[in-house]
Amino acid sequence: MSIKKLPMRSGVGVIILNDKNEVFVGKRKDNPIDKWQMPQGGVDKGESYMSAMKRELFEETSIKSIKVLEEIEGFYEYELPKNLVGIIWKGKFRGQRQKWFITKFTGNEKEINLNTQYPEFIEWKWISADDLPKVIVDFKKSMYLRLLKKIKKFTNLYL
Repeated sequence: MSIKKLPMRSGVGVIILNDKNEVFVGKRKDNPIDKWQMPQGGVDKGESYMSAMKRELFEETSIKSIKVLEEIEGFYEYELPKNLVGIIWKGKFRGQRQKWFITKFTGNEKEINLNTQYPEFIEWKWISADDLPKVIVDFKKSMYLRLLKKIKKFTNLYL
């Protein structure tokens, strides 16, 4: 089957802002070079985007203390590079089509625990939104640049 005939995986992503409007990023366990990303993941059959976002966030970070500030309109997509198609997601998908949310972290940082049942991140940190395109893997960079516009438009309201 050609790559273009593979479907996109349905997913969610979550932008977590702290009280300084910095963004939470994690370093992936399966790509431990100096690349970081915001929490994201798949949507289970019959699951709402909101439920999937909260589940994925908890599964990856143990975070439950959030206030949802905005469900970003539309969807954001990225395609896997050819060398990863067939490896990631058992070869069933060519990329992800994601619904993104902007949230505010309302808890204590002690709540953040990457040692979960199925760990995906090995480290985490807060960074300036402007640094997001500098830390993400290349194949997600254009999506992060589009998300950055939404983040900045939003965070400028709460400076």
